[in-house]
Amino acid sequence: MTATADLLASAVDALGGSPREGQQTMAEAVAGALGSETHLLVQAGTGTGKSLAYLVPALEHAVRTGERVVVSTATLALQNQIVNRDVPRLLKALGGDLERKPRAAVLKGRRNYVCKHKLDGGYPDDALGMLFDLGADDAAGRGSASASASALGEEIQRVRSWERITESGDRDDLVPGVSDRAWAQVSVNAFDCLGSKCPVFEECYAERAKIAAAAADLVVTNHALLAIDAFGDHAVLPEHDAVVIDEAHELRDRVTNALSGSLTVAMLHAAAQAARKNTAVQDGVIGLLETAASAFDKALQATTEGLLQVWPEALTTAVIAVRDAARQILAEAGRGTESKEADAGLQMARARLQEVFELAERMSELADNDVTWVTRSTFRETETVSLVVAPLSVAGTMRNGIFAESTVVATSATLALGGRFEPVAASLGLAGPEAPRYDAIDVGSPFDYPKQAILYVASGLPRPARSGLNEEMIAELRELVTASRGGALGLFSSRFAAEQAATALRETLDTPVLLQGEESLAALVARFSAEDDTSLFGTMSLWQGVDVPGRTCRLVVIDRIPFPRPDDPLTRARTQAAERNRANGFMTVSATHAALRLAQGVGRLIRTTDDRGVVAVLDSRLRTARYGGFLADSLPPMWRTEDGAAVRSALSRLAEQD
Repeated sequence: MTATADLLASAVDALGGSPREGQQTMAEAVAGALGSETHLLVQAGTGTGKSLAYLVPALEHAVRTGERVVVSTATLALQNQIVNRDVPRLLKALGGDLERKPRAAVLKGRRNYVCKHKLDGGYPDDALGMLFDLGADDAAGRGSASASASALGEEIQRVRSWERITESGDRDDLVPGVSDRAWAQVSVNAFDCLGSKCPVFEECYAERAKIAAAAADLVVTNHALLAIDAFGDHAVLPEHDAVVIDEAHELRDRVTNALSGSLTVAMLHAAAQAARKNTAVQDGVIGLLETAASAFDKALQATTEGLLQVWPEALTTAVIAVRDAARQILAEAGRGTESKEADAGLQMARARLQEVFELAERMSELADNDVTWVTRSTFRETETVSLVVAPLSVAGTMRNGIFAESTVVATSATLALGGRFEPVAASLGLAGPEAPRYDAIDVGSPFDYPKQAILYVASGLPRPARSGLNEEMIAELRELVTASRGGALGLFSSRFAAEQAATALRETLDTPVLLQGEESLAALVARFSAEDDTSLFGTMSLWQGVDVPGRTCRLVVIDRIPFPRPDDPLTRARTQAAERNRANGFMTVSATHAALRLAQGVGRLIRTTDDRGVVAVLDSRLRTARYGGFLADSLPPMWRTEDGAAVRSALSRLAEQD
């Protein structure tokens, strides 16, 4: 046996597990990739134990060579699982099997750590500044604006008490947690941070986390921070030689989000207000930005929503005016301030202006790989119009920023779409004459899918309507859930369809139907897991990451193939680009997207070797359309049927089992 195989065997034995062929194969392949500095794609089905399969060789490699390894995940949940459960248990299990005890650290975005300076009142009130936060926290926080001032104050006071005893300052260590709105009052993003000029810099939790990461052999982070490190102006991760990307199917979208931005009129006014309040810039100069904001507002309102194939002249002129005004204010605000002590208000004003300037400059000098569109959203009867810019493709960016800099191991349960790695490899930048070499393996799954699961396609149903469910689909759904006596996870393409299904079934079934949005997602999943006869219906949040093993989830229903919205601007732009390159735009973009999401949804059913159940797809196109074979080949090898009576009989038998 190799050193990696011996270590894995020791770890599995110490943890009370049993050997798994796929896990062993994956661990050997990861060790080989790290040793030969060859990129590797690994499809590892649910139940493989892939975390252990890459952590063991990663730690062994780091200790043996002294080269740091970064592990990147798509979600904070998996990040926390690795840091708080997997790595500590693994280090204890390995004991003295390694030459020395490796060190592991977690590194998150600055917004995840409490800011001591802000908590002590070092920052001015900045409600409008929330518009500039690049994360989702503050956007969600605006959704909780109905919380009373007293409740908000109580939350902040609880953070103050916790900060006195915490060692990490990490939001995830605060139990119970606080609302996004409260956390926004005690944390800062990277743009607002005072850096080394901060009076409490030496005590900064985010800086302490960076120091710990710089001393670690293994650093666990997330895709967003990996993207910022690879493509930003400043390094945020310590130097490293290898990267393991878990949940790699999410990487392209996370990188796209990190490299996208939107400009709104509210952002311009907030920047002008911050400049007037916190800088010595004359009102006349600040007025240039406010005048440009008015022109921008007028041009936006006159522009049709959707992808901008050709920019209206008024919008072009307005964006250039915004750029020039922001540049001039920044220049004025920077004069004579270099030697002054840190000023949080001034830093925040500069950050607002810099964000506006960089977005406007990017939009006014649009690169060949950038696309723009106008979008309208309404919140509490207030409409916001945004001008959005995003990269058409991030393949080349990832190739140069991630794969050219480190040895990369990318793994997921869904990497081989249509039975082939090429679609995902191309999206990651591993296709074309200039692409680096990579190896790819599918280590399978410990599950016996043909015996554990049925894939039922209701091929007799009419083609799905443009929105919602037709009567035939509702009738089919009702029969399936009745036969299974609940225990159904309904994955729907829209909130309207989920509500429609829940309303219809609640009228006729005597088993409970939970609906996403009526309680917190965590509470709904907990109840669904605990009650055998309860069903849970929802949208995309349930398609990934919901882990409900056992008989409480014995039926997964998917209303339609999860194609991207046809009016999605980025999807449209990417489809057009593929067709310009003489590729099939639909298969390259929409079908690949659908295959990935469909595989993720189907994966909610079988979570352990003891699970049994049915995946029912109410979209007949999976059986009748030409692309149906590509989608079906992206799914686990379940026993497939179009016989509804046989499926209902199987569900009834499952429901009767104890």
